[in-house]
Amino acid sequence: MNRIPALEELAIVAGLGVVVTALLSKLRLPTVAGLLAAGALLGPFGLGLVKDVGAIEGLAEVGVVLLLFTIGLEFSLERLRHIFRRLALGGSVQVGATILATAGVATAIGVAPGPAVFFGFVVAMSSTAIVLRALRDRSELDAPHGRFVVGTLIFQDLCVVPMVLLIPVLASGASAGAAATQIGYALGKAGLVVLGTLFVAKMVVPRALRWVDASRSREVFLLAIIAICVGTAWLTSMVGLSLALGAFLGGMVVADTEFQHRAMGDMIPLRDAFVSIFFISLGMLFNVGSVAAHPVVVGLWLLGFVGAKTVVAMIAAALMRFPPRAVWLAGIGLGQFGEFGFVLLKQGEAKGLTTPDAAGALLAAGIVSMFLTPILIRLAPHIKAGERLLSPLSKMLGVRGLESDAAVAERLARHVVVVGYGIAGKLVARALAACAQPYAVLEMNAETVRRAKESGVPVYYADATSEDALAAANIAAARVAVLLINDPEAAVRVVDTVHRVAPAVPVVIRTRYHAERERLLGLGAVDVVAEEVEASVEVLARLLRRLEIPRNVIVGQIREARDAMQTSSRKITLPRTTLLDHRDLGDLKIESVLVTDGSRALGRNSVELDVRRKTGALVVAIRRGDRLLEQPDPSEAFATGDVIYLVGSNAAIRTAIDLLDQDSGAEPA
Repeated sequence: MNRIPALEELAIVAGLGVVVTALLSKLRLPTVAGLLAAGALLGPFGLGLVKDVGAIEGLAEVGVVLLLFTIGLEFSLERLRHIFRRLALGGSVQVGATILATAGVATAIGVAPGPAVFFGFVVAMSSTAIVLRALRDRSELDAPHGRFVVGTLIFQDLCVVPMVLLIPVLASGASAGAAATQIGYALGKAGLVVLGTLFVAKMVVPRALRWVDASRSREVFLLAIIAICVGTAWLTSMVGLSLALGAFLGGMVVADTEFQHRAMGDMIPLRDAFVSIFFISLGMLFNVGSVAAHPVVVGLWLLGFVGAKTVVAMIAAALMRFPPRAVWLAGIGLGQFGEFGFVLLKQGEAKGLTTPDAAGALLAAGIVSMFLTPILIRLAPHIKAGERLLSPLSKMLGVRGLESDAAVAERLARHVVVVGYGIAGKLVARALAACAQPYAVLEMNAETVRRAKESGVPVYYADATSEDALAAANIAAARVAVLLINDPEAAVRVVDTVHRVAPAVPVVIRTRYHAERERLLGLGAVDVVAEEVEASVEVLARLLRRLEIPRNVIVGQIREARDAMQTSSRKITLPRTTLLDHRDLGDLKIESVLVTDGSRALGRNSVELDVRRKTGALVVAIRRGDRLLEQPDPSEAFATGDVIYLVGSNAAIRTAIDLLDQDSGAEPA
């Protein structure tokens, strides 16, 4: 039997990758770090277990194509139109400043302009996979620094496409005029491809996928999605553009159809498998020899990633008017080498923009920075010195917080201090305003503060972890402080700070996980509401109601759940149900009858007419003028204009209507 190419290498890669990743997970390091370590052990510069590195790199390129395709799936044209302004502001500052700084340093040490700009491209990329995983694990994706980091990472991913187009231009070494012509030609060609893709997206792909979906075959649908992914990548490569651009456009084509989420669900397992191979192949390129031969160069590159790049990202965040703490955490989150930096580095090496030795040194430093990132992200919230050092920078760049407005504290007394103005903060502020209760909201999103102030809401730009900001909000005179922020570490610091500067002020806090409750209570919070508990109780109530469990049993189960997890004095409410929600009562109908001057019911009552025995229907309520009689007296006579509400089967309702509305003839038996 013929040997399958690269089968042995693939088996070794998969097996050792699982073992190393599982071992490193015990140290709470991300999966990506384990894959990189496995690659370093397997590769030619490690144990040398993988002989055919080229085959693994070929599979890795498939991983890059699938990764870009799924990124395109997440960014339909409609979504890009809505979020582009937000992404472009912070992302363009970070990417542009990093490119300029890197190119400037490279030019100063004698590197030609083309390669210098190319190195700027490579350094500007950060690791989407590692950083997003770290922020997700720490529940910080919705925190102020998390939103900035996520937006910047998305912008970087989008920048890969024009960067790939510009690499051949940078490599040509042409004059400024010739370079402008080449850039214009490349962008024009890319524009035609994009326009063609948009046409196909609107006219062909939706119809084709509906036709495929009609087959009711999951295998055929998956094959169609793969065909779109690989096909668009192949077509763009045929016209001289990159596979990456084609894969990204292919994803955007599918994203504008109703099959976006189904395609994402089918492609994620395939993407994850090949992207894992990509990270292992990246680790294989880690050359200990390069570190030993050029320790200074590798050290400088590493310092550039975790030092200079971090500073540039901090400046970008500060320009976006984030407070010092968010600036500090955002800079740490973006200070590393990225997956797409490797893609750009390989293409630049192929075009002669860098030598193998220079690329090896840069790559070695980049891989080390990726290893360090999870550790630095974990340590950064506990390093207060970084925030203190950034305070002068924030003030210099015009970040004006609540503590700058001394007049605010004079207007506040016996008020509520609300920290955070997301959905929960808006609901609380609206309720306090409706109840005529004075309040002040502290929020760290400058754009949110601006919009709220335009609406007349007392929202102030402030970092509630700062004693100065809390003092400016006159926390000592407040009746209560309410914490509704999505940054767990910041929430802990706010509780601690409030307890220190105003120990008599009770703190009510919303947290995401029940496991955080005891810690927050220990720091001084008087009431901690865990989202996962309240959400679980609500799901439990709705589930039991849908299963037609009696109300008293549901109430007992909810009380038991709350007693076990967190107590609450809030009244237990259950979703309202209709007759159709109960299987046994589903055949019953509700109908109404108007009593007129000619109705048999006029002047008579339910007992006299014997409605229940003669018809099987039940009189449940009477509308009399503006009043609804929910418990009508069966001995009280019906009057003109009364609306009688009946419950019963179709046959019973018809018979009851005949009995009540009949104006002549004998009564129904």
